Amino acid sequence: MPSGTEVHVDVDGRTLRITNLDKVLYPRTGTTKGEVLHYYAQVAPTLLPHLADRAVTRIRWPHGVQDSSFFEKNTPPGTPSWVRTVTVPTTGSRGSSRHGDTLVFPVVDDLATLTWLVNLASLELHVHQWRVGRNGRPRNADRLVIDLDPGEPAGLHECCQVALLVRDRLAERDLDCRPVMSGSKGLHLYADLPDRMPSEGSTALAREIAEGLQKERPGEVTATMTKAKRGGKVFLDWSQNAASKTTITPYSLRGKERPYVAAPVSWDEVAAGAEDPLGLEQLTFDEVLARIEERGDLFAT
Repeated sequence: MPSGTEVHVDVDGRTLRITNLDKVLYPRTGTTKGEVLHYYAQVAPTLLPHLADRAVTRIRWPHGVQDSSFFEKNTPPGTPSWVRTVTVPTTGSRGSSRHGDTLVFPVVDDLATLTWLVNLASLELHVHQWRVGRNGRPRNADRLVIDLDPGEPAGLHECCQVALLVRDRLAERDLDCRPVMSGSKGLHLYADLPDRMPSEGSTALAREIAEGLQKERPGEVTATMTKAKRGGKVFLDWSQNAASKTTITPYSLRGKERPYVAAPVSWDEVAAGAEDPLGLEQLTFDEVLARIEERGDLFAT
């Protein structure tokens, strides 16, 4: 990606105006917007299949991760006419949508749309556990996710230990799951559903697993959302299966002090992290690209 204040580039036949390529978005590492765009361009062949037909919520850091950020669900003013969108009824609080009782999300089907969003400093891309149907409407959930969030002093090591337990509980229900390091503190576990399921059903299933493990391992696991009760335990967040909730998509950057990525890992790596507190660490975008070249897409089914 060329450097400079502003350039016009052709991306899949679309001419995009790219700005502020030299702006530092990660001061700790000196990572620039140009480098972020370059990462997303390189990871796109791996990332885009996991974004396909999913409405995308973004978290934007216009002035870098050291500054404030904001969530953006609706397409912003100036959205190109060629960007695919989906209109979704709101279930949130009053005033959550400038479109009245609906939200208009972008759907990231191609590199041009991805590049356009990243140029707006959309570092994090979050998606629901359902896809958009051919009629443009949300379908039932096609996967289940459980977010393992450690409460200090617990960390990734404890998340790995609990992840092995969650894997076993899902296997008892004939569900295979794939681990993804969150790029923040913990792990996400995804299981494809054999049949599409209403979000209420997948939420209930995830909650059943979380509360069952809380009962079996009360000193290690909590299914309670109250932050004051999470100290030293791994919180199994089952609520992200709700139709209105989103989770960071695999291979998205995170808005942390370093350019960490929500990175898929193998179960062997999770087992190593469960054995050794230093056996598994969050990965930066350079490390993730090297892993893809060497090992392919670990999140592919």
